[in-house]
Amino acid sequence: MTRRLLLLLLLGTLTAAVRAEEGGQPPGLPAEVVTVTTRTLMPGIGAIGTLAANEQIYLRPEQSGRVQHIRFNEGQAVSAGDVLIELDASIYEAQLRQAEAELNLSRQAYSRAQSLLARKVGSETERDNALAQLRVNEAEVELARTRLEKMTLRAPFDGLAGLRQVSPGDYVSVGQDLVALVDDRAMKVDFRIPEIYLPSIRPGQPVRVQVDAFPGRSFDGEVYAVAPGADASSHSLRLRARIPNADGALRPGLFVQVELQAREKTQALFVPEQAVIADSDGFSIMRVTGERQIEMVRVTLGLRRPGEVQVVDGLESGDVVVTAGQLKLQPGMPVTPIHVDNNEQARTP
Repeated sequence: MTRRLLLLLLLGTLTAAVRAEEGGQPPGLPAEVVTVTTRTLMPGIGAIGTLAANEQIYLRPEQSGRVQHIRFNEGQAVSAGDVLIELDASIYEAQLRQAEAELNLSRQAYSRAQSLLARKVGSETERDNALAQLRVNEAEVELARTRLEKMTLRAPFDGLAGLRQVSPGDYVSVGQDLVALVDDRAMKVDFRIPEIYLPSIRPGQPVRVQVDAFPGRSFDGEVYAVAPGADASSHSLRLRARIPNADGALRPGLFVQVELQAREKTQALFVPEQAVIADSDGFSIMRVTGERQIEMVRVTLGLRRPGEVQVVDGLESGDVVVTAGQLKLQPGMPVTPIHVDNNEQARTP
């Protein structure tokens, strides 16, 4: 027992004795009490989720080749369109030059065929064959140019370059992981809730998440997508929310505690959890009457928060409840209330 509590108990005993002498009221045991007040409550639905980046990919080549240049630094911020890796493209450059040369020949052949037909010397068949060959060569040039462009790998969106998996001179295959690219300016969080909450769910609903890496800090966001169907095995709904991450504190892959806030705010009564007495029949709370006597009240509990619990039924705002020393008290016993919450509103004269 702390020195402060001993002083409070002594003060309460002396005060009770003085009042007993003045008003004939019997002294009672000192008891720590608080006054029940009404507070705004936004009901929440708890869940566990996983963070994912707003956008995240592995840069992979569509064609095999040797790494010629690496144009980024690991962990560097890059913009959409920036060149990250260049593969040796000498073969594809030669193929493009060959296709362009053949295209020039087919253009000349088509031009001669058209000129001969205009002078009634050539035939339409020859002109049509020349035109068809021209179209084939044009397609071959586009194909060679596309293959050449794919030897240069660019960032598809703004983000941070990860740790590269290759070095200059490495031979890479189609689909091989080269480097991760992450857009972490906002984070996605996927979580599931029971299907009974379906009527309360809508896009735009606020959420609050907490991670073990930042005790006492919370991050706010909102739901932007709800899966069209429920999971048949778990009977749960899958939701996805977006959390702003301007300072880069959150990282993909972290587990988070999610609180999905309901639509409407309500008024609720909360008491310290140490005021609640549990037994085989439910829950009770010791209330101090106007005559400073103990009264046992059956209560119905609701939401729980750290250090406190909601009372749905059994108490009213302004009631004074005992928070310590219940083992020494019995219904009908007189007490000397010691308000540990410094709330004088509900004290009786």
